Amino acid sequence: MSVYSDRLVKIRKLIKNTNEALLISNEKNVYYFSGILNCEGRVFITADEAYLLVDFRYIELAKKKCESCKVVEFKSLTDDIINLCKKHSVDTLYLEAESITVSVYNMYIRKFNSSGISLISDDTLSKAVSNLRIIKSKEETEYIETAQRITEKAYNEVLNYIKPDVSERKISLELEYLLKKYGASDVSFDLITITGKKTSLPHGVPSGDKIAEGDFFTMDIGSIYNGYHSDMTRTVAVKHCDEYKREVYSIVLNAQISALEKVKAGVKAFDVDKTARDIIKNAGYGDNFGHSTGHGVGLDIHEKPFVSPKSDSILSEGMVITVEPGIYLENKFGVRIEDMILVTENGYHNFATLTKELIIV
Repeated sequence: MSVYSDRLVKIRKLIKNTNEALLISNEKNVYYFSGILNCEGRVFITADEAYLLVDFRYIELAKKKCESCKVVEFKSLTDDIINLCKKHSVDTLYLEAESITVSVYNMYIRKFNSSGISLISDDTLSKAVSNLRIIKSKEETEYIETAQRITEKAYNEVLNYIKPDVSERKISLELEYLLKKYGASDVSFDLITITGKKTSLPHGVPSGDKIAEGDFFTMDIGSIYNGYHSDMTRTVAVKHCDEYKREVYSIVLNAQISALEKVKAGVKAFDVDKTARDIIKNAGYGDNFGHSTGHGVGLDIHEKPFVSPKSDSILSEGMVITVEPGIYLENKFGVRIEDMILVTENGYHNFATLTKELIIV
């Protein structure tokens, strides 16, 4: 049985009666169950069958690559889904509420209800899929590992470009080029490559601002490989670093390492966050760390579980999360250090192999 067929078996547990079916519309989830990425299709799942519906542009690819579902070329997507419902005597259809716009939902209500098909549009299906995706398979972790290796190779090379009078945008462009050169299908997100006072912005946007001696330079970067993301942040100093910056960097590094040491299956995500947050708070910078300590990574760059003060998640073997505390001093500078890790029974596997000691370039 393929990994995709196995996932279909697991999600079918949501189906309690033969008159029920599931409609997967989120493109990442379509890939998760079919193995076909970016096909703008849908996966229709009954108690004993699964269909991948795609249009003419993707039909040849789908027929060649999709083994878990019967491939159907749709002419009118909604009408063809209704016809599949009738073929399988389905009168109740679960939707992914998070993936459907209000206008599409209203159209579905009109068309499906007039055909005698009831829609369940709460978070039942979305939660079930999310709970499957939260534990990564060996194949998924290999893809994530590859994405990280690509990211690190590009990072190591781009360090040579970080010099006074070079712009943030120049570094961002070089990084994107290198990531794709070394095998990424795309970047994980809009790369963050910021310098000087802008490093106090957790999600600062690269611009024409130029690097100066004594600056911190922060890179929050990642790549996508076979649909799976990597995520990593490093902060480096340019030419030299004063004692104040070194002190703040040391606090963040201590918080990050301590939080990592807390990680293992059975630990509350809340406690991992608290470990990092308490160290930063006790150092006098509690108000300068305003985001979560981490988040899940996989087909999406941000997915469950979330490592935050509000999290009720329990870490389990096979989860992939980031650990990324930071301190941000408005109009001065900021520091963030981020690793992406796989939760194991007795600890974690760190996908990142790069040093976290302060580098001066």
